[in-house]
Amino acid sequence: MFGRLGRFVVNHPWWVIGAWIVVVGATVFAPSLADVTNTDQGAFLPNSYESVKAQEVGASSFARRTNATAAIVVKRADNGTLTDADQAKVAEIAQRLQAAGLPKVTGVATGPQALSPNKQVQLVNVVIDGQPYDPKVAAAVPAIRDAAKPLVAGTGLTLKVTGDVALAYDNQSAFDTALVIIGAATVLLIIVLLLVIYRSPVAALLPVITVGIVSFIAQRVIAIVAELTGLRVDQSLQIILTIVLYGIGTDYILFVLFRYRERLRAGDTPKEALVSAVARVGEVIASAAAAVVIAFMALVLAVFGAFRSLGPGLAIAVAFMALAAVTLVPAVVSLLGTRVFWPSKSWQRTPRGTAFQRLGRFTGRRPAVVALVSGGLLVALALGALGVKSDFDQVSQLPKDTEAAQGLADLQSGFPAGALNPTTVYLRSDTGQPLDEAALRSYATALTQVAGVGGVMPATPDGSPVLLSADRTAAQINLLLDTDAYGNASLALTGDGGALRIAAHAQAPPGTTALVGGLSSVFADIRAATNRDLVVIFPVAGLLIAVILGLMLRSVVAPIYLMVAVVLGFFATLGATVLVFQGLAGKAGISFNLPIILYLFVVAIGTDYNILMIARLREEAREGKEPRTAADLAVEHAGPSVAAAGLILAGTFASLLLTGVAFLTQMGFAVSLGIVLSAFVMSMFLVPSVTALLGHKAWWPGHGDEPAQTGTPELAEAGATRG
Repeated sequence: MFGRLGRFVVNHPWWVIGAWIVVVGATVFAPSLADVTNTDQGAFLPNSYESVKAQEVGASSFARRTNATAAIVVKRADNGTLTDADQAKVAEIAQRLQAAGLPKVTGVATGPQALSPNKQVQLVNVVIDGQPYDPKVAAAVPAIRDAAKPLVAGTGLTLKVTGDVALAYDNQSAFDTALVIIGAATVLLIIVLLLVIYRSPVAALLPVITVGIVSFIAQRVIAIVAELTGLRVDQSLQIILTIVLYGIGTDYILFVLFRYRERLRAGDTPKEALVSAVARVGEVIASAAAAVVIAFMALVLAVFGAFRSLGPGLAIAVAFMALAAVTLVPAVVSLLGTRVFWPSKSWQRTPRGTAFQRLGRFTGRRPAVVALVSGGLLVALALGALGVKSDFDQVSQLPKDTEAAQGLADLQSGFPAGALNPTTVYLRSDTGQPLDEAALRSYATALTQVAGVGGVMPATPDGSPVLLSADRTAAQINLLLDTDAYGNASLALTGDGGALRIAAHAQAPPGTTALVGGLSSVFADIRAATNRDLVVIFPVAGLLIAVILGLMLRSVVAPIYLMVAVVLGFFATLGATVLVFQGLAGKAGISFNLPIILYLFVVAIGTDYNILMIARLREEAREGKEPRTAADLAVEHAGPSVAAAGLILAGTFASLLLTGVAFLTQMGFAVSLGIVLSAFVMSMFLVPSVTALLGHKAWWPGHGDEPAQTGTPELAEAGATRG
């Protein structure tokens, strides 16, 4: 099939290029990915979770009180206590902001109850019409900041705007900045590395232009699918998509160009060489893309919507990229011919005495030593995964210099850690009868006795801890926890089986149902959902990828040790990340969604490199080479493309280290390391050495190492093109 595809593309390049131009034109007016992005993590939970049910009660019974809020944190510049004059000034600030008619601001209030117990901080509460994660609502934040800051000029006071809506605004701003940094750094890195590899500006720019075209198409197709299916798209998708397309896209294009150059050096004409390259590498790219798509699509099994939304989006992008690699790229190269390597002439001669030739010879001569050292390194790093802890603190993910993060730090100098994000307990009448307010007050007092609950926020002007709905069939109680809302202690307290949920349910007045909501409860449910997803997704994806490998290799043995290597690479990467961030950096844990990100890239893309190497091992075996000789030649010939692809992909992820966002920094380190381990340890050494040791047994029960003329028609056809 790929031999026929190669001949068609090479002989009709303008038809292929024209088809891609038509696709670009058809998607120009489609919605963009930003139009379907959602930044509210709680919105990605199914309705069956308690925190979501609590949100529904709040929205239906306390609709006017579920708007977004911003908290203006006022303190003295000298960190002293606020005087009576200072407090009067804060009240004046609130009045002037209320009268300013700021867009979407429906109320501004402060008072003695907003003064911290140590009198160092006073809050001004700003109510904004809408939900905190709505981009239109978040746009009110800069207007509030611009209006408020001049009001403290010359007063000895300072203020910062924080709160849920400000955190959402600064979070989105940080991600937007990160996207610009990543895009620029990735393109620059790819161009520089390809210039070093090929010494040709044409070969360096070809992947960048191709990936740019595919990225444009894929983002709009994903947006169309999201609108048609109601799919929620997490804000991290666009950043991950950029890296995936530039990383995987450049990998696939490198596979084609490396094989094209190899066939030119073997004496083929440019068109014969290109047909052979597509025929040989096409199967590798198709199998690799299929493994990646399956790994990504396994995410649809997730109950946490942020994970589930990543799967289809990334799968669509990879499918388009694989298609471009075997159609658009060969079509362009067919028109350029050997000018794709201009002005370099290195494509005309085969290098001698290269590092890959020496590594190949050593692997062929000492496969047991190579397997022991490479496998031992992965096992040693994997031991670090035993100490992994998850961190759900979204505030700590922001750069420390954002105003929302600084304002939160100021707030915590005067109020309990949970003051900004109280845990809300909702009670609803099971019978439709009005609730007994006296019983509710007693209930609220009982909840404050739960270890970890620091107190209750007054809900009414008279200081009552209970707020009743208009029809008195629902009640709201806001509890202040002793620990940070995102901390593991708060999540354990408010999650399923936690002391607060147990007490809230057990002590609810007769005829009522209690539901625990708020950010701590939301992230407790997110933790439960992600733990469930990891347990389900990993084995399903591993099994499906193993099936792909089995069908490609006609073998049972090879897919087993290939998947063992990939899983080992995953845990080695996770272990090294734990050692660096939890050990050396002293972090409370790694970001809760990092393991799934590692799954996406280390498992899926690590399989890509394994497929490229095992395909070359099979090819050499089919040409009559002994297992150790086949390992030698596979490392020599496939090693450069694996190394170049791994270096480029690791480099693209390393650009995340420049963003200043904690989660992206962790992801950049972890995935870069994972790709390096996958390319330079697992695929380059472990897989060839184990295959050499197993010999013919690696292909059992098939005959994948028999000469090509007895293999599949596609490979026999490709072999015929070698001339």
